[in-house]
Amino acid sequence: MEYKIEVEQMKEKRHNTILNIIDTMDIETQKDLADQLLERGYRVTQATISRDIKELHLIKVQGESGIYKYTVNEAGSVPNTEKLLRVLRDMVVDIKSAGNLVVVSTLSGSANAAGEIIDNLGIDDIIGSIAGDNTIFIAAADGTVEKVSGELRGMLK
Repeated sequence: MEYKIEVEQMKEKRHNTILNIIDTMDIETQKDLADQLLERGYRVTQATISRDIKELHLIKVQGESGIYKYTVNEAGSVPNTEKLLRVLRDMVVDIKSAGNLVVVSTLSGSANAAGEIIDNLGIDDIIGSIAGDNTIFIAAADGTVEKVSGELRGMLK
């Protein structure tokens, strides 16, 4: 039990450090974030960074310099849909479907942020999604792949 408390305290400290980093620096990629955490004494895996990004509701937005950087989704779990759709439109390059999968291609380094936005849009018939660096695989409920891909395409117009 004591170990679990220590792990939670470490996680909370790491989350606070992440929030401080993205508040003071333009962090473009998960690797950049991992490097900054390492400089501050946190050795983390890419999987940990991904979980932290999701738990902290971080999204990527275009900064004043034109690069995409992580920031806190101020709306938390109730996103500002129009703002998120604008961000999503800037990141998505292509949408294709096959079987029960919708494959979303994004700008390099944007798939996790785009996947988080898609997850928060609450589209019916999406069973789950997995995001890499520039690709998102979305599992659609049986017989709904065209509906889901059409809904996504409609949101990008």
